[in-house]
Amino acid sequence: MAIKLDMGKAWNDAVALLSANRDVVLVVAGVFFFLPSAIASLAMPQPTEIEALSASAEPNPEALLGAISAYYGQIWWMFLLIGLVQAIGALCVLALLTDRSRPTVGDALKFGLKALIPYIATQLLVALLVTAVMGVLIGIGALISVAVAALLGLVGVILAIYVWIKLSLATPVIGIEKRLNPLAAMQRSWQLTKGNSLLLLAFYLLLGLVMIVISLIGGMVFAIFGFVGEQVGLFASAIGGALISMGVTAVMLAVLAAVHRQLSGGTSEAVRETFD
Repeated sequence: MAIKLDMGKAWNDAVALLSANRDVVLVVAGVFFFLPSAIASLAMPQPTEIEALSASAEPNPEALLGAISAYYGQIWWMFLLIGLVQAIGALCVLALLTDRSRPTVGDALKFGLKALIPYIATQLLVALLVTAVMGVLIGIGALISVAVAALLGLVGVILAIYVWIKLSLATPVIGIEKRLNPLAAMQRSWQLTKGNSLLLLAFYLLLGLVMIVISLIGGMVFAIFGFVGEQVGLFASAIGGALISMGVTAVMLAVLAAVHRQLSGGTSEAVRETFD
């Protein structure tokens, strides 16, 4: 029988995981989440042309699109590098949070490097599957009429969200169960989430809304430094944004670890015993 998700217990377990491992999590999160984000924010060129075109009284959509394309064409490699570094960090955090063998940070890092390619392959397969679900339905509808395409597009979005929810535990399956076969990780995630799709959707939406509110409030607080000077404001925004991103990422990883443990048959007591 499928285990029903208890959102309250999942949150409490996530908090317990972070609390019991705060020192190593801070080290790994600082190196793999905070530093790359802060350095990239400070090193990236400011999109002055985009801002100028957006603020124009008569914006030119073609010019704006061209400026956006040119800007991101210049810095795409930064996003790729940050994504790779943070992927390794995420796998390290999951291993440190849940491995009963108490791995060192070095051991977790070795695993993160080993699991990086399977992780990337899994994420690409998930993205491809989600996109294909929407694309196929919209394409079929487009062959009939615009109205049908719109209707099937809506159905496609709903199905794509469902597929994403079903595969949302693929990363903790890789990081916790050490399953490095992308298809096996996706299959395991599908099994674990059985009977809990709506609960997981509600849980993720609730957490997402909370994180967005926290991010907005944090952004406004750090934006106050802009009154001191433009450079001070940019520096404070970069550091503040990196701190918020680090915190949000660590919390979401702990939540995924807690959800995985619960749906795979673990208990809140088991979570605590691991670190006693």
